[in-house]
Amino acid sequence: MKIFKTKNQLHQHLNTFKTKNNTIGFVQTMGALHQGHLSLIKKSKKKTDITVVSIFVNPTQFDNKEDLEKYPNTLKNDILLLKSVVCDVLFTPSVDEIYNGKTVSTHFDFDGLEHQMEGKFRDGHFDGVGTIVKTLFEIVQPTIAFFGKKDFQQLQIIKKMVKKENIPVKIKGCEIFREKDGLAMSSRNTRLTKEYRKAAPFIYKTLKKAKKKFGTITAKELTEWVEKKFKKHPLLKLEYFTIADEKTLETASEIHPKKKYRGFIAVFAGDIRLIDNIQF
Repeated sequence: MKIFKTKNQLHQHLNTFKTKNNTIGFVQTMGALHQGHLSLIKKSKKKTDITVVSIFVNPTQFDNKEDLEKYPNTLKNDILLLKSVVCDVLFTPSVDEIYNGKTVSTHFDFDGLEHQMEGKFRDGHFDGVGTIVKTLFEIVQPTIAFFGKKDFQQLQIIKKMVKKENIPVKIKGCEIFREKDGLAMSSRNTRLTKEYRKAAPFIYKTLKKAKKKFGTITAKELTEWVEKKFKKHPLLKLEYFTIADEKTLETASEIHPKKKYRGFIAVFAGDIRLIDNIQF
């Protein structure tokens, strides 16, 4: 596996592959890698000729500075994990290498997708996401980029950005990778205390029960049912549960048979914020 810290080094290496018309797969990460990340890399290796992984903790997408400061740095272990799945290239740039001394976001118009769910609770988050994803796409110039559906809103926003900005890359959404007890894999899970880690699978269990109830009661009644479940929970605090249209991400007031819906949830386990979703 080749490791590069600068754009020029990476370009020089990738240019040799591009001249041979090889396809480039890309998996963007912020490190603290887990099996969910590795599943994306394995998919990339199956579908493309060379796989590039980036590890960069992007400061502009954190609305909470404390969250940024506490984000785990596990680069040595990350490199071992990447080698275990025979990753081809790792790109680990510094903040200055990416932002050239100006660590600010570009403002994007995602046609309203950015104002739903996460956008209501994390000011400026999706401008930060759009900025780093667009920048990395320009640097790596991948054929296909792979993203997990755990961050489904982010996935839809990236698809929208690629379309509006005419970026020549295919976006591939991949299914959520879960622990054996159902908890969606996340780098934040490592920060959970034993007590909260034991309680956290309640999130997915509730989503699965909500899926069974979907269509038998109204969207409002189902939302209230989920809210009551969490009000009774001694540890987990619900930030939001929303049933939304997969395309527009707008909260569903009525269910239309020809549309696709998902249940989206954000929960606090102590001071750790966990998100998940399920297709209805």
